Amino acid sequence: MMSKLSYLTPQSGSPWDTYLAQVDQVTPHLGPLAKWVETLKKPKRALIVDIPIELDNGTVAHFEGYRVQHNVSRGPGKGGVRYHPDVTLEEVMALSAWMTIKNAAVNIPYGGAKGGIRVDPKKLSANELEKLTRRYTSEIGVIIGPTKDIPAPDVNTNGQIMAWMMDTYSANQGATVTGVVTGKPVELGGSLGRVKATGRGVYFTTRESARELGIPLEGAKVVVQGFGNVGGVAAELLSQAGAKVIAVQDHTGSVKNDKGLDITALAEHARKTGGVKGFAEAEAIDNEDLWGLPCDILVPAALEGQVDEKRAERVKARLVVEGANGPVTKSGDKVFNDRGITVVPDVIANSGGVIVSYFEWVQDFSSFFWGEDEINQRLEVIQLSAFRDIQKLAKEKGVTLRTAAYIIACQRVLQARAERGLYP
Repeated sequence: MMSKLSYLTPQSGSPWDTYLAQVDQVTPHLGPLAKWVETLKKPKRALIVDIPIELDNGTVAHFEGYRVQHNVSRGPGKGGVRYHPDVTLEEVMALSAWMTIKNAAVNIPYGGAKGGIRVDPKKLSANELEKLTRRYTSEIGVIIGPTKDIPAPDVNTNGQIMAWMMDTYSANQGATVTGVVTGKPVELGGSLGRVKATGRGVYFTTRESARELGIPLEGAKVVVQGFGNVGGVAAELLSQAGAKVIAVQDHTGSVKNDKGLDITALAEHARKTGGVKGFAEAEAIDNEDLWGLPCDILVPAALEGQVDEKRAERVKARLVVEGANGPVTKSGDKVFNDRGITVVPDVIANSGGVIVSYFEWVQDFSSFFWGEDEINQRLEVIQLSAFRDIQKLAKEKGVTLRTAAYIIACQRVLQARAERGLYP
């Protein structure tokens, strides 16, 4: 007897609804393992916490925080923590589930987890942000740990946030525990190459996909949505490889230059002003117009749910590479498939971050650290090996890259579940 989750009814097009549709699509390919497929539709553990802090003005504010562990059949939970005013339990559930798939798709020994706080961090002082982070860490401390669940940076969080989390957890444990989080500053057990790892992985998979489709990277026109740690790095590396990044969008607006944007200059402008808006060497365009620009490659690298059916109909690219988690809705995905546009799914395209997070975790356990060149080489080997397996299966079965990635990942997760059995 199967029952729906009592505490959640997904809305059409929501992140959790999109994830459930992806699982349903892959179920017919799972054979005997389909017996266990409900495992993928129910998070193992979801924690909602109240985070009270005293603000600088002396008042007490309460914030809502989450940590969801979707599946730990293959190893400890792994996934980022985001600070955003629109964070919900449903969103964090979906993100944790995508982490389960992502970790299994690249075959690293982690399950999926994710965390978040409903807050606009830009409205907090550095002192308030530290208080928020430390109290949140204490509240979720009962379920995280280097062998339980390892947080990492995500939207609006960074190495400093991870340093506060590591220090708070360590203080509560009475000993320094560097492996409780990844994405830390190098001085505190962080890994070289971690900051650019996600964007570098997007570049690797874009390069491989373009080659497969016969799109020369030299001179290819690229549109990037999102200019943060993922989109910015991907744009930088693609530009260095000879591609023309003709348009970029972030939270401040969209800019375009048909001859190719100077990504280094744009990054410096964004650093100084807070965004791409007002960049002198480009023209401003309407945010919606970005989706209809003629290009070879589109990289949505902002938030989930950005490319719905209407936007997908407007896209003129031959290749879409998901830098963000879940940027294409299920209706958008269908449009791309019907139009013959290749989509490299998030679970492989942006897996570089978690792969190097895995390297960081391993280095913390051994207290022996690798050079950056070695890390980048290991990242390329693991990610592209996994990607080529996905490409091969997609061809053999005549399915999309997303379905092929889910077949491989779900089989690994459910095989682990089947072999472990149920207790009691």
